[in-house]
Amino acid sequence: MKLANRRVRLSRFYEDARELARRLTEWSMSHRRGRYLVATGGGPGIMEAANRGAADIEDGRSVGLGISLPFEEKLNPYVTEELGFEFHYFFMRKYWFAYLAKAIVAFPGGFGTMDEFFEMQTLRQTAKIKKPLPTILYGADYWRQIIDIQSMVDWGTISERDLLLFHRSDTVDDAFEYLVSSIEQVERERNGLPEQKQPPERRGRHKED
Repeated sequence: MKLANRRVRLSRFYEDARELARRLTEWSMSHRRGRYLVATGGGPGIMEAANRGAADIEDGRSVGLGISLPFEEKLNPYVTEELGFEFHYFFMRKYWFAYLAKAIVAFPGGFGTMDEFFEMQTLRQTAKIKKPLPTILYGADYWRQIIDIQSMVDWGTISERDLLLFHRSDTVDDAFEYLVSSIEQVERERNGLPEQKQPPERRGRHKED
């Protein structure tokens, strides 16, 4: 019964990941000539959902950066064949994630998800990654129970401004809007165009409730 309940709770995130990836792929193909691609770890579950969402769009493509593990035999079937890769070492896989990424969405996951999320935030906090990298923690209830980042601020182990490294989201609409507006802002800055003001309610939503 507990296993069934867990699967029901997590099933919502499969559908959300699929829909978000579908929208992002559609936006990229319609407005950016397919310049931006969804990339996942190529495995099952939510990773499969994101690759599947990209494949829901005609001619939609997506990347799978797989890892050789004894309990995962191959990439999920929705990864674009010529964009599927398999790594032996986690550090090399994370390097290519970091090097290529224009944004990050962390859905509910286990040790691997937390490892990648915290390493990326550490690299950004210490300015080892200098490029803009909009980051979303998707699934407010899950992440609030798993990681109490506000307590790290309260204890003084990170600063208040570090909360601005990521954005919490709980709907596909909000995540899509945040990612697209962030990427478009980076493009404007790269092209020397003025910053587009965000409405007040967009700011400060990274913080703990």
